[in-house]
Amino acid sequence: MGRAEEKRARQRGGRRVAPQPGRSKPAARSRPLIRRLFTWRKVLGTFLGLALLAIGAFIALYMTINIPAGNATAQLQSNIYKYSDGSVLARTGDVNRESVDLTEVPKPVQRTFVAAENKTFYHDSGVDLRGTARGLLNTAMGRGTQGGSTITQQYVKNYYLDQNQTVTRKLKELVISLKVDREKSKDEILAGYINTSYYGRGAYGIQAAAQAYYRVDAQDLTVRQGAYLAALLQAPSQYDWAAASDTGKKMVTARWNYVLDNMVEQHWLDADKRRAMRFPTPKAPKPAPGLEGQTGYLVDAANAVLERRLVAEGDADGLGDAEALVKKGGWTLRLNIDKKNQHRLEQAVTKQLTSMLDPKKRPVDGDVQPGAVSVDPRTGKVLAMYGGADYFKHFINNATRDDYQPASTFKPVILAAALDGGARTQNGKPIVANTIYDGTSGRQVVDQGTKVGFGPPNEDDRDYGRITVQEAMNQSVNSVFAQMGVDVGMQKVMSVAGELGMDTEGMQAVPAQTLGSMGASPLEMAGIYATFDNHGKKVTPAIIKSAEHKDRTVTFPDPIGDQVISRKAADTVTSVLTGVVDDGTAHRSVAADPKRDGQQVAGKTGTSDNDKSAWFTGYTPGLVTSVGLFGESAKTHAQVPLTGATGLIPGSGRINGGGYPAKIWAAYTFEVMGDVSKFDLDTTRGTTVPPSPSQSPPPSPSDSPPPSPSDSPPPSLSDSPPPSPSDSPPPSPPPSRESSHPPSSPSDSITPWDPIDPDEE
Repeated sequence: MGRAEEKRARQRGGRRVAPQPGRSKPAARSRPLIRRLFTWRKVLGTFLGLALLAIGAFIALYMTINIPAGNATAQLQSNIYKYSDGSVLARTGDVNRESVDLTEVPKPVQRTFVAAENKTFYHDSGVDLRGTARGLLNTAMGRGTQGGSTITQQYVKNYYLDQNQTVTRKLKELVISLKVDREKSKDEILAGYINTSYYGRGAYGIQAAAQAYYRVDAQDLTVRQGAYLAALLQAPSQYDWAAASDTGKKMVTARWNYVLDNMVEQHWLDADKRRAMRFPTPKAPKPAPGLEGQTGYLVDAANAVLERRLVAEGDADGLGDAEALVKKGGWTLRLNIDKKNQHRLEQAVTKQLTSMLDPKKRPVDGDVQPGAVSVDPRTGKVLAMYGGADYFKHFINNATRDDYQPASTFKPVILAAALDGGARTQNGKPIVANTIYDGTSGRQVVDQGTKVGFGPPNEDDRDYGRITVQEAMNQSVNSVFAQMGVDVGMQKVMSVAGELGMDTEGMQAVPAQTLGSMGASPLEMAGIYATFDNHGKKVTPAIIKSAEHKDRTVTFPDPIGDQVISRKAADTVTSVLTGVVDDGTAHRSVAADPKRDGQQVAGKTGTSDNDKSAWFTGYTPGLVTSVGLFGESAKTHAQVPLTGATGLIPGSGRINGGGYPAKIWAAYTFEVMGDVSKFDLDTTRGTTVPPSPSQSPPPSPSDSPPPSPSDSPPPSLSDSPPPSPSDSPPPSPPPSRESSHPPSSPSDSITPWDPIDPDEE
């Protein structure tokens, strides 16, 4: 008996079990296939083999790749910008760079860059292995961009290599960074980094940046100013205080604080001095020669689009790299801007507005900032853009800025949400153009029988009584659309706004948004209305037609997207908006223009709180244009009222959307629109809503009969002073609006006096 058998016998009580006749020895249990293939020995062996292979490959790269000659300056070229017809709009590329010795930069200012980008710079080996590995993986898998490079790596990328996001370039960056760190001192590397980085405003290097932002030499920079320049490198254009949005200003301020806090953490800055520091607002920029007039606005707008696209396609590590890549030159950008349209738009603004501004006579005239964008709704092409009086005089592009309220031009979005979602009033009536609402100024909004604490006044505090949605749009009645927003649901309203093209990130879905109290740009509003014009298919305005470069190809998404609201909803909004022109607040400036020649027009006026902005966004079947006027203090750049500009009587002569914005729109559109055309609308209401007579003053709540028509025309909100109550009592709109076709459902012919206010039922 063997030892093993003896042991088993003892375990069975000392008895040895004899084998049974006819019974074979049981077969060994087979292991699963996956366990036979992936044993720990095989896995470990494979891992070690790959590791040795990677180490060998890296050693080979390290031995074969040498530090190249610096080529950043040599590779800088001109960019060429062309109109849609191929003619040259602008040529840029003069390099604003002046290298300085590190000894000319105060030591605390040097440390702001280290605190911003790479706190371990003075102690590391020049590379961030974890960040580089992540970048290699993301690049290989096409996942876009990543950050985390050391100052040494960024210097190598700026000076020795290029901004191409490829696995080969990243491996070269890693090897060269290790060698540079061994062969150069930290001071040499830091000097190279701050002298080759792009800071925005066309400035390469810290000396040019110091002059561009603070009008001082690098040697005279303070720690506060240095921290701002260091913060800029992450996204120069987005963080440029002169052009930044409110969000951009918050972001760069946060990063400025981050830099200084890191300096305290590294014991490079006294905590008490840090607490006493205040943000150093940069001086206004001085644009580069050759970009005067509208040219600079167009070039900057095109650059911004290209930079965002480079980031999206993974060709740049964030906006900072993208801006440097564009500024390096070699690009030929063909814009969608039509030379004729651009010229006509500039003419319209000059003739209808800026020629009447006299800041010396009336200081408020210096606060008027016009902006406009014109879009082809069938292609999404931006055909014309007006950014301001002159790129040299006003750096912010008024066509793309989004810090002013769109006001009542947001009302069509509310109606679109109602129609697209089949929304109903508080008492269950479908919301359509003929639905009756209470137009009492200041009426408290009701939600399921409860007042929500919001009751906006109408313009001039006018009461309209019971009023159709159509007439409420015509006369821009705030109280109606405030209630409608709650009826639809503000989450739904804001969701539809986002689908249509408005940037709603961070916006609260509250009833106050029904007044257009968020920020929006003429570019955004043109896109939203172009989507209405395009029967509900998303239109994203596109300023760039193509961007060519010898080293890369950039593709742009189709400006025409998916159906975001139903065609019937979009077409019904268009039908309603024709009433604003034919029978509402835009009548005097647009419908009455002799050059209209029967052209069908839809649009909406808007005037924001305290008269700080005024809008008209309108469209024909083939052209959408959004015009905005913004009150911006010429001295402080704060938002200020437009009241009294061009000599209008202060207090009563507000600048309304139906005035100068609508006049600019008409002067431009009727010159470039081509042949007269009609809307092709899929709506039971027909292609337009005929004007209806205005009404006598509304009855008191106890009166039940509807008011009888009068022969007086409806009021038109324009730049002329509104009539006083004693001269002309506020009109009450008609009990219903008839479409050019009979209604096809009960919702289009509801009882005119069916109230929606639960308190009246």
